[in-house]
Amino acid sequence: MYPAGVAVGGDPTMLFAAILAGAVFGDNLAPVSDTTIVSATTQDADVPGVVRSRFKYSIMAAIPTIILFAIFGGGEDIANANQEALNKMMDSTNPTGLVMLIPFALVLLLALTGQHLVTSLTWGIIVSIPLIVFMNLGSLADIISFNKDSDNVISGALVDGVMGYMNMAILILLIVAAAHLMKLGGTMAALTGALVKWIKNSIRRAELAIWGIVALLNSAITINTAAEIAAAPFVKELGEKYKIHRYRRSNMLDAVTSALGYIFPWGAPVLLGWSTIKLMQETYDWLPVVTPTSVFPFVFQGWLLVIVMLIAAITSWGLRFEGKNGEELKERPRD
Repeated sequence: MYPAGVAVGGDPTMLFAAILAGAVFGDNLAPVSDTTIVSATTQDADVPGVVRSRFKYSIMAAIPTIILFAIFGGGEDIANANQEALNKMMDSTNPTGLVMLIPFALVLLLALTGQHLVTSLTWGIIVSIPLIVFMNLGSLADIISFNKDSDNVISGALVDGVMGYMNMAILILLIVAAAHLMKLGGTMAALTGALVKWIKNSIRRAELAIWGIVALLNSAITINTAAEIAAAPFVKELGEKYKIHRYRRSNMLDAVTSALGYIFPWGAPVLLGWSTIKLMQETYDWLPVVTPTSVFPFVFQGWLLVIVMLIAAITSWGLRFEGKNGEELKERPRD
């Protein structure tokens, strides 16, 4: 999206910011997003219910975000378009690739109707493979191949996809283990006890504490899923103590995590975007590079989502309590 936007006269900084803002919106709201799944499962909530309940928070940040980008995005004068760059991109792109939106839509549909994540993704892969082959978008060997004479006996997109997540998987396992050790050693109970002394019986303070814990851990751990896993035990402990519904806890956990992960200049998603743009200069030598420190003030969806959740915590907007059978209640049940 970035080279195409620059070529038609868009402001480079705002384009990078818009890509990050879109990532915030998608990471927060998509049913197959890792942060959505983690926020739901760690709070014992179902993914479809969590996604439905958080739409109001996401859209409250998205509407002003769209307006701000429409005003400040640039590209008002088509004369700014780089025609030579547009021609180069037209020569190197294949619109047939848009057919791959079909398996993507299938995965979303299955996930939203309550199918398990593994089931949804598996069907997406099954539908993708024949589409890639029959539409000449790639060969079967590009997807998976076997070569006994190579160090990598099995290679291809499927293998690359699994291997690309190995480092993250190891990091997550270490964070989960550390959280468990904190629980066994009594550290988590001591920290929660200290917070409860400050919170007392105030639901507002309880939600502000949840918001603060998630924000603090996200500022220190630059990978949003890992930060979410680290914060999840504290959110669950406080939320269950004050009977805050699991959907609300999931939303507080996910919205702040999704937002801050794409804002901080030292955050992994921002650095990944910046490094990707630098790599794209090998193909598009006219492409300007926007630094992380330049883009972070303009990731409007991220900043606004953090503010929306802070206002929700202060005003109790959207707050629901949990009954004995997990039902949503407007009033806090008595102990």
